[in-house]
Amino acid sequence: MDTAREYLLWNDFRRLCGIDEAGRGPLAGPVVAAAVVFPRWFRPGKGILGRLNDSKKLTPSLRRELAPAIREEAEEWAVEAVEHETIDRINILRATMLAMNRAAESLPRQPDMLLIDGNRFTPNSPVPYQTIVRGDALVFSIAAASVLAKTERDRMMTEYAERYPEYGFERNAGYGTREHVEAIRRHGRSPVHRTSFRLSQLGEK
Repeated sequence: MDTAREYLLWNDFRRLCGIDEAGRGPLAGPVVAAAVVFPRWFRPGKGILGRLNDSKKLTPSLRRELAPAIREEAEEWAVEAVEHETIDRINILRATMLAMNRAAESLPRQPDMLLIDGNRFTPNSPVPYQTIVRGDALVFSIAAASVLAKTERDRMMTEYAERYPEYGFERNAGYGTREHVEAIRRHGRSPVHRTSFRLSQLGEK
């Protein structure tokens, strides 16, 4: 992956901000979004950032290596989480939009253009934006945001695993794996489980 798409946009916009989220699909924990602004005309080079890709295609160890490099090379970055209580209250789509907007708004300076992974976005500000399907695999700054969002959410879920070890959060990150579903059947929901998924979806009585 390179910054080819950003280079075209940098002709018109100086501060491009990639935004992505992690945690829309799990049964437990928050949804986390990250916003990343690289210096104008930035090139990743042949170092660790040259290995950047959609976070889902990277190993956990490589994501952990990439995250500090992204934070160091970025001009600005921010990560925001929306917890499970809010997800249950307003639904996961609105919670995702909220997390993305919070991440952009947490940057020290307002971006000139937002590049959003996916096909929909509800902005809170007049900053122009583009939605890009598979943006985390196509746009460098979005891929960087995907890594920061994923690593932060994994860190949070590992902390939850220490408090609720029976659910294996350190392995499943709250997603509905067979092990996780069986743990819910045995123990019920933990305080960090979302209540907005239906028990019948898990085959529970």
